[in-house]
Amino acid sequence: MKKTSTRLADGRELIYYDLRDDTVRDAADRRPLDRTVTTSEVRRDALLGDAVAVASHRQGRTYHPPADECPLCPTRGERLSEIPDSSYDVVVFENRFPSLAGDSGRCEVVCFTSDHDASFADLSDEQAGLVLDAWTDRTSELSHLPAVKQVFCFENRGAEIGVTLGHPHGQIYAYPFTTPRTALMLRSVAAHKRATGGENLFDAVLRRELADGRVVLEGEHWVAFVPYAAHWPYEVHLYPRRRVPDLLALDEAARTEFPQVYLELLRRFDRIFGTGEPATPYIAAWHQAPFGALAEFEGVERDDFALHLELFTIRRTSGKLKFLAGSESGMNVFINDVPPEHAAERLREVASS
Repeated sequence: MKKTSTRLADGRELIYYDLRDDTVRDAADRRPLDRTVTTSEVRRDALLGDAVAVASHRQGRTYHPPADECPLCPTRGERLSEIPDSSYDVVVFENRFPSLAGDSGRCEVVCFTSDHDASFADLSDEQAGLVLDAWTDRTSELSHLPAVKQVFCFENRGAEIGVTLGHPHGQIYAYPFTTPRTALMLRSVAAHKRATGGENLFDAVLRRELADGRVVLEGEHWVAFVPYAAHWPYEVHLYPRRRVPDLLALDEAARTEFPQVYLELLRRFDRIFGTGEPATPYIAAWHQAPFGALAEFEGVERDDFALHLELFTIRRTSGKLKFLAGSESGMNVFINDVPPEHAAERLREVASS
C-alpha cells in the first residue's frame, strides 16, 4: 500500500491509498473554494447522560446530485470534484460538512472505489483489503488527535438509510467521548467480569453463538452470526476468533482472510430478498475500544473489548421496511419481526454457488 497525503483548495486533508507503490498523486484541487467554516458543538443531555452533536452548517450539504455531478467521482477534465486526480483506488478526506470538528472531533469520508456504479460487494479481495488498510491507518492517525476518544468506521448504503450520495463510500467519525453504545458494552463487560471472577463477556458470547446454531459463515480467523437478541430483522455480527480491541491489533492472517469473509457476507445480504429487489440497504459498523484509560468502567482494560463489525438492514421483508416507531424511538426497546434463527437460516441458504 502507498499512502499520499495532500490538501484540497480549502485546506482540508485528502489521502490517497494505492495498491501500486509507484503511483504518483500530484494533481491539484482547481476549485475556487473558501475555507470550510463549521458550527459543530457537542452538548450533554443531563438526564440521559449522552451527547448530541449540533451542526447547523450541515443543512447546506450536497443532496442527491445527478451521477454526472457526483462529488466523489474522480476529476475528469473541467468536471471538478472532491478528488483532484483522474483516478483512484481508495481515498479518504475530511468531510466538508462534518458533524464533528475541532475540539468536538473529526469526520472523514472514505471512497471505496472510483467506480460510481459499484458497491462494496463488487470489490475484489485486493481492493477490499486496501479499504481495511485505510480504516486501520485512519484509526491509528485519528487516535493521536488530542480531542479524540473513540474512532468509528462505518458505511451507510441505500436511500432508505438516508444516504444522499450514491457513490460507494463510508465515513469515519472520531468522537471526543466514549459513545453511549460502547459504554453500555463496557459496563456489561465489567459486571460480567466481577460476577464470574474474571471471564470475558465477549468470549462467552462468541462461544454461545458458535454453539447455538445461528452462525451464517465462518473462516479460520473470522466468524459471522446472527446474535441471540438481534435488534434488526437481518443483523449479522462479524468477529475475529482471536479477541483484539481494535483494527490495529489484527494479525496478518486475519487481515488476509477478512475480504473473503466480508465480501461473501455482503453478497448474501444482496440476495436475501430475491434478485428482483433493489440492492439491500444496510449499515455496516465497526466497534472498536475507546483510546486512553477506561477508569469509569471499573476493572475493565482496553484489551477486554472485542473488535467486531455489526451489519444490519432496515428491510424486514420484500418491499417493507422496519421503522423505528414508538417503542424503539421513544423507549429504545426494539421489537424484531424476524426470529434470529430464521434470519440465520435464510442467510445460509443464499450462499454463493
